Amino acid sequence: MAFWNRRKSIDAAAEIQPEQRLKATLSWPHLVALGVGAIVGTGIYTLTGIGAGLAGPGVILSFVLCGLICACAAFCYAEMATMIPAAGSAYTYTYSVLGELLAWIVGWSLILEYMVAASAVAVGWSSHVAEFIHAAGWPVPDQLLHGWMSGGLIDLPAIIISGVVTLLLVIGTRESATVNLILVGVKLAALVLFVVLAGQAFDSSRFTPLMPYGFMAHVDADGVKRGVLAAAALVFFAFYGFDAVSTAAEETKNPNRDLKRGIIGSMVLCTGIYIAVAASALGASSYLDFSKSGAPLVYILENLHHGFEAQLVAGAAIVALPTVILVLMYGQSRIFFAMARDGLLPQGMSTIHKTRGTPVLMTVATGIVVAAVAAVVPLAKIALLANAGTLWAFVAVAACMLVMRLREPNRTRAFRSPLAWIVGPFCIVGCLYLFLNGLPQFTQEWFLLWNAAGLLMYFLYGASQSRLAQQAAR
Repeated sequence: MAFWNRRKSIDAAAEIQPEQRLKATLSWPHLVALGVGAIVGTGIYTLTGIGAGLAGPGVILSFVLCGLICACAAFCYAEMATMIPAAGSAYTYTYSVLGELLAWIVGWSLILEYMVAASAVAVGWSSHVAEFIHAAGWPVPDQLLHGWMSGGLIDLPAIIISGVVTLLLVIGTRESATVNLILVGVKLAALVLFVVLAGQAFDSSRFTPLMPYGFMAHVDADGVKRGVLAAAALVFFAFYGFDAVSTAAEETKNPNRDLKRGIIGSMVLCTGIYIAVAASALGASSYLDFSKSGAPLVYILENLHHGFEAQLVAGAAIVALPTVILVLMYGQSRIFFAMARDGLLPQGMSTIHKTRGTPVLMTVATGIVVAAVAAVVPLAKIALLANAGTLWAFVAVAACMLVMRLREPNRTRAFRSPLAWIVGPFCIVGCLYLFLNGLPQFTQEWFLLWNAAGLLMYFLYGASQSRLAQQAAR
């Protein structure tokens, strides 16, 4: 069978040999916490400021637009995840619905999404650590707090947190998820505190003009792409944590019930949180001021003379932002694992620890790469590159849902997306628009180069070594 026609059956994708199956230890509260842990993070603590610099107060519209697109994507994910409760997320769905070649492209894009996004959050966390170190007056050289592409030598805090998270994931999935659940509570408490304090200084006049840079994405005289849509392409990075929930399908005790709760529940909850925090920030301070800060929420509270509370929020970010890194690295290791189990990567890398039931080798490899990227690369550039991979993964999942509605309309579905023929196309069109018109040209070019390198790897190895290729050769 030619590689472009090779597809795994949906039943085969869901039925995995016991020795190759990840251990099911998670329930729906863990899944919701995974989604919230990944979604509520850098987008609130750091990218809110960067996005405001691109769209002004109109960044609130950027969050709303991203929320709508991601809500549609969440419905598509919930339908596919409950239909195929196996590790791999969009990669696994594409393998069963659209074939091996497209699955490789999606999987390679997911690697970009998770690995680079985890690095970006590590950099964002490091900026909060740097603020805390400076405020405490500790004699730590700036050269060790920023990567060389940001004017320093190496981002040591980013490396340290990547190592700590890797160790936690190696210990076990349920243990990691429980720690994540606790830290998510800390993070949400800090955001509630910010909304309450910033809300006391709310001034609606700061929303005028609402869109100083316009709605459509365009390049300003200073060479920066601005506008509501340009900011949406950046803050979109803050919304896609629910994808990680779908990677936990194989490790969920009751996937038919709990996956839809985890994916949709975390998406609805987090969209409300984002809008509340962004609106409070924009109403309490001029976007021209806080957009220049690497820690905008802390900056706003300090300007409002809430110094102690600012340090609490900064401390909560330091403690809780690692939940985002944890969930993203968790998702990345599962994507790697699924691709190795299918033979598209060396199958020896898909080994599972006999007692912990986790892919230890893949987890350690993920941690090393995340730390290496985070050590040198600036946040904004990483975030945009990660978005490109996510946008294409969302397109693939929506396409898979629509194809399955046509191919097997009577197949049992634990969750059916409402208005599928509106939700699916809206998700596809919205993601394609953000990719083509929202992302800078250099991001698009690097994404294409990334996939060109991936296709080269596929034809040199995966096309002949995949399990389906080996079965066809017998």
